[in-house]
Amino acid sequence: MAGPLAPDCQTAVMCFDTKIAIAVREDLATWQKLNVTAFLASAVAGGRPEVIGERYQDGSGNFYLPMFRQPVLVYGAGAEALGSAHGRALDRGLDVAVYIEEMFRTGHDLANRAAVRAVAAAALPLVGLAVYGPKNAVDKIFKGFPLHS
Repeated sequence: MAGPLAPDCQTAVMCFDTKIAIAVREDLATWQKLNVTAFLASAVAGGRPEVIGERYQDGSGNFYLPMFRQPVLVYGAGAEALGSAHGRALDRGLDVAVYIEEMFRTGHDLANRAAVRAVAAAALPLVGLAVYGPKNAVDKIFKGFPLHS
């Protein structure tokens, strides 16, 4: 398995020194939570190619797209908690992706980026947040957040 494993790991099972975490606002409709999670996961994959594993192949020889090489933890949170986590992640210089309310009303990437650019960081109306970085640092960002249910 490619990628960094924690120094005390004996196997590759859940032993990464990095973490991918996504938090979505709890009051969203189910389709919105799924959409936000998908977009935020794509940001991590697009921004950090080392998190992607190898292509899959079935027993018939068909190939499939690669996926993350490590688990993604998905948390639920209120708007205030998302804002606090966002600030902590920026303060620590971690890789961050955001999804804001306006992005539900846009239809493409250019409009999404313009919507984010129009708002100062502290005022972003966050509905979702992804953070990638060292495991201990990401754990501190999301300390106390419940896993999404």
